[in-house]
Amino acid sequence: MSAIGTVGFLGAGQMAGSLAKAWLSAGLIAPGQCRASDPYAEARTRFQQTTGVAASGDNVSVVRDCDILILAVKPQSMPALLNEVRAEIGSRHLLVSIAAGLSIAKLTEMLTGTPRLIRVMPNTPCLVGSSATGYAIGPAALPEDTAVVERLFNAVGTAFKLPESSLDAVTGLSGSGPAFVYVMIEALSDGGVRMGLPRDVATALAAQTVLGSARMVLETGKHPAVLKDTVASPGGTTIAGLHALEQGGFRAAIIDAVQAATQRSIELGK
Repeated sequence: MSAIGTVGFLGAGQMAGSLAKAWLSAGLIAPGQCRASDPYAEARTRFQQTTGVAASGDNVSVVRDCDILILAVKPQSMPALLNEVRAEIGSRHLLVSIAAGLSIAKLTEMLTGTPRLIRVMPNTPCLVGSSATGYAIGPAALPEDTAVVERLFNAVGTAFKLPESSLDAVTGLSGSGPAFVYVMIEALSDGGVRMGLPRDVATALAAQTVLGSARMVLETGKHPAVLKDTVASPGGTTIAGLHALEQGGFRAAIIDAVQAATQRSIELGK
């Protein structure tokens, strides 16, 4: 698979490192055509250890050296970053923002002219090729820009083109969702330990159960409720457990978590 060109990460945090490592592994970017910058030495060191690509504190040099720029700083840090590099950004640049909450309109206001912008919301399972991503195309983006983003993010999972108004919900569901699933895996493991299983076995069983169940949903195309009913036989163990989940408000708690994360994404964009 051929590389897509020069890619620069403005911000070298966890998500940037995960994406860079995944794209390097997939052959979509070449180590010699990748740059990163971050004001924090700790982040730069971690990025370099994760990817093998050097990271500096010089944002401007990354913009000058690269055609595709991944805007990977926190939303509250974006105005200062773009103010610093605005003069260096030109028509040759494709800007891909992974900052939660910041709209294409707000990003455009921080820049000059009509930048080629695409807003993307990936999640950290991109590191293992299983990301769930939503993206929205800015008005000045070219058809080939869309093709590049589709290639990048479908190479590390599944990407969905959506209206920008949907991206806060994507942030709340799949952006934050891995953390919710990790809590569930931990809780399943704790339940297994409480019932006498060794911790390592309980955690492996819990994680594999979540993985297998997710694959069943994706590969069969059946509604989760239908698959649930195939496990819950009358008067059996599973329906007893499902009753306990309903009594504990499990379903409502998950819905509330997605709603809270979505609302926070909206707040960050204001």
